Amino acid sequence: MVRIFQQRAKCIGCNACVEAAKFRWRLSRKDGKCTLVGATEKKGFYSVVVSNDEYEENEIAARHCPVNIIKIEKF
Repeated sequence: MVRIFQQRAKCIGCNACVEAAKFRWRLSRKDGKCTLVGATEKKGFYSVVVSNDEYEENEIAARHCPVNIIKIEKF
């Protein structure tokens, strides 16, 4: 399993994560920031647990994030 974390408040809406993993990320029309699909929020951090088959594309999303607010961990 893979857990994806996002610190959404610091998102600049560059869309890099959406390009890398379009089924897991969306650009919000409300505020222009990227949203982690299926995530729950706790103290400003969003997280979701996904299967291992989503690891590679979300790792690319994390690497390409210019503000470095996406973290990926396998467990």
